[in-house]
Amino acid sequence: MYFDLLDVAVFARAALLGNLSAAARDLQLSTSTASARVARLEQKLGTRLLHRTTRRLSLTADGERFLEHAQHLLATAEAAEQSVGKGAQQPYGLLRVTAPASFGRQHVSPAIPAFLGAYPYIRLDLRLSDQIVPLVDAGIDVALRMGALPDSSLVARPLAPSRRVICAAPAYLAAHGTPRHPDDLRAHNCLVLGDQSAWRFDTPIGESAITVHGNLRVDNGEVIRDALVAGMGIALKSTWDVGALLRSGELVTVLDEYPVLPAVSIWAVYPSRHLVPAKTHAFVDFFAARFGNPPYWDRA
Repeated sequence: MYFDLLDVAVFARAALLGNLSAAARDLQLSTSTASARVARLEQKLGTRLLHRTTRRLSLTADGERFLEHAQHLLATAEAAEQSVGKGAQQPYGLLRVTAPASFGRQHVSPAIPAFLGAYPYIRLDLRLSDQIVPLVDAGIDVALRMGALPDSSLVARPLAPSRRVICAAPAYLAAHGTPRHPDDLRAHNCLVLGDQSAWRFDTPIGESAITVHGNLRVDNGEVIRDALVAGMGIALKSTWDVGALLRSGELVTVLDEYPVLPAVSIWAVYPSRHLVPAKTHAFVDFFAARFGNPPYWDRA
């Protein structure tokens, strides 16, 4: 049995997005053409693949079984296409990437012109969000993620270490004193990101966890950074976010002899190690080289 790959692609994209019109826009088709292609695929297979309602699509049991094979078929076709001709010379195609919002704005966005200049046949769809996006469901090729990764079937490659420090403005320390031991943080106004109020340290007698308190808790790291510069308190920050402020002297680190635990990294995560498109390799290799080890934000 032979399939039209565009029919298969429309079905797979519609299944992942739960919306035929959105799939049509992604593939630069009209909704009517996309609908006709899915109907043709169903006729060829002799079964219904999608339940259609006015609001959303859902997979039938046969659709769920076929989707896995469809994704493998499309990945195989893309790998075959990229092994010859233009694809063998230059990575190309639509590359969907997601990254944390603040990190993406500071360290991915400035590099986009250089990346697309190096790979002119790639079209980049970059989504900046602090929400953890399910890669397969959202059709994402590669995600940048921070910290320790939970066990999963995804492939993860470390791009750079993410050093974390305790820091404050010199004015705050002049007014309130400099902590010399993690226990001293209990007497300071600590600015807390989300639910991260237990700060862990490596000490000569083992790991120490300090529950900190302060007058500001917020779910956005940029607000914490602004509050630090304003001299409001002490915070735990990643150097990718405050490296420039540390170099300028607007912020200074404290408790350097007590490393923050756990050590974390910035990762590139993608769905499978098999048939990884050249465009994904290009993106991951480019940013691994750009960030460096140690990363550029930790270098003088």
